[in-house]
Amino acid sequence: MKISIDDLHKAFESRVRLGIMSVLAVNDGLDFTSLKDLLDVTDGNLATHIKKLEKEGFVEVEKSFIDNKPNTTYYMTQEGKNAFEEHLNVLEEIIKSQK
Repeated sequence: MKISIDDLHKAFESRVRLGIMSVLAVNDGLDFTSLKDLLDVTDGNLATHIKKLEKEGFVEVEKSFIDNKPNTTYYMTQEGKNAFEEHLNVLEEIIKSQK
């Protein structure tokens, strides 16, 4: 089977979305502020990219209150884990094919 760059998932073309998925892959969940700080992006930029991943079904959101302050936590869904793992596998195959 020939691997092509076209086999990479379009949802992960953005460095911010790739970063979100990478960070969530190694954490059980992260709140908005932690994600924003880790990725060094603005509120609006992070919100836009999170919404795109939510629409894909790759990220789920949990809203709660901590000491009467709103807190939003993001988690990678199983569908997101599967898609991200497949994306990484394709990327790895592309790299291996160039050696």
